[in-house]
Amino acid sequence: MTVIQGMIWALAFAITLATLLPLTRIPLGVIRGLAFPRLQLFVLSLAGVVAALIAGPGAALQIAAVLFALNAVAHLSYIVKFTPLWPQQSRPATGSLKADLSRQLSVLSSNVKMSNREYDRLVNLVRARRPDIVLALETDEPWIAALGDALEEDYPEIIRQPQDNGYGLCVMSKLPLSDTAVDFLVVQAVPSVRTTVTLPCGDELRLFVLHPEPPAIGHTSLGRDSEIALAGMQARESALPAVIAGDLNDVAWSTTTRRFQRLSGLLDPRVGRGLYNTFHAFYPLLRWPLDHVFHDARFRLVLLERLEHIGSDHFPLYFELALTETRRGDDQIEPSDAAEESETRRMIREERAKPRSPIGEDWEDG
Repeated sequence: MTVIQGMIWALAFAITLATLLPLTRIPLGVIRGLAFPRLQLFVLSLAGVVAALIAGPGAALQIAAVLFALNAVAHLSYIVKFTPLWPQQSRPATGSLKADLSRQLSVLSSNVKMSNREYDRLVNLVRARRPDIVLALETDEPWIAALGDALEEDYPEIIRQPQDNGYGLCVMSKLPLSDTAVDFLVVQAVPSVRTTVTLPCGDELRLFVLHPEPPAIGHTSLGRDSEIALAGMQARESALPAVIAGDLNDVAWSTTTRRFQRLSGLLDPRVGRGLYNTFHAFYPLLRWPLDHVFHDARFRLVLLERLEHIGSDHFPLYFELALTETRRGDDQIEPSDAAEESETRRMIREERAKPRSPIGEDWEDG
């Protein structure tokens, strides 16, 4: 075997390993994180097919080409759902509903990156887009002070949860908020927000804001998985139509996100539209969708956009939803079964019982 053939086989082996390991559902952060770069692995697999075919004749290279092709198909089966080739999961708002601003909600969600001190870039973006609600994640005292000083006049309803561990939250709203709670769903010092938003038409919705832990080498992803699942079950149990938004530290095609959708019944507007990759803002070749919005089927999608860079490692995500007057939506997610619910509740109980600090709380030091 030549050096080039050896390199091709090494690449084929590495991609195959990265393809298969996430399928084991082993909850190690290093393994679950391999599910993030499916688009990148798809492109590498296609490049591998070409490399194997042009490297020369021989059965070994032909086998490598087939292996690359199988990997490409595997990754494509996940990412194709987030392209216009797939049916849309969130139905678009049309006609009178799209024109009725009193039934619409606009939200700008941004992981600001705590160590990023370019406050004006987010402030100017908020002033330009004028959303009803601003969600700012990773906010410490200086970030919340800067946002409050600049925007409080326009956003009188403010939920402040400053923290210096990278898990702070701030929710600013033009619309009335009520029945608000800052929860620590699973891991102490990892907060989330639940609040009721009253639209101009008088109808209400339940908004959940999340920023669970990221998958990390040396840790499991069970804390993140538990928080996402628990929020989904709370949304399902809400009598009001629910919206869940924030940096979920998970990709749209993962087993965790798909379980969350079965548990919650919420729709993903990315399906059938695009990836809207929000992370990593500094590295164009290493991007995937970590910031999300999921919504009750009673909503219709007016707009979904990834916004410009604000100095953070995340791009902000902007969305507009319109609430229909029907009591039930006609787009339903296949529900979770009893066995999955039981296993999920067990996972949540076990993670809640673990006394530990949040993953990555020292990443922003300095």
